[in-house]
Amino acid sequence: MGLKIGALATATDTKVETIRYYERIGLLPRPPRTDGNYRAYGAPDLNRLSFIRRARDLGFSLDQVRALLELSDDRGRDCATVDDLARDHLAEVERKIADLVALKGALSELITSCCGGTVAECRILEALAPPPSAPPTTGPGASRR
Repeated sequence: MGLKIGALATATDTKVETIRYYERIGLLPRPPRTDGNYRAYGAPDLNRLSFIRRARDLGFSLDQVRALLELSDDRGRDCATVDDLARDHLAEVERKIADLVALKGALSELITSCCGGTVAECRILEALAPPPSAPPTTGPGASRR
């Protein structure tokens, strides 16, 4: 096949620097070089990078992707570990969804509280501003940050 890094990047919609990074951290094997010292990727590299991209698009962490790759390389292994990884990731996604729903509610509440007027009276900006702090205390026993 003999793809150069730019062609591999285009084929997988991955930045060249990301491909180099995946090589440095061992997710992708370092490819052989051509006589002109260009990286030469084959079909297995394209497939592996496509797998990584799909897993990353689904929100799997690099450590999870590494584990999934190791599991996929051991074709005879029981898939219970893969199921466990996917279940753990699903629970993480559900937690993030709950956080986003709460965030949506908080933002909707802020927007609803805005009655127009000037920026000086803006409830949204007021809610985002840090609370007024107490004046620093000095002397013995005062905490320092």
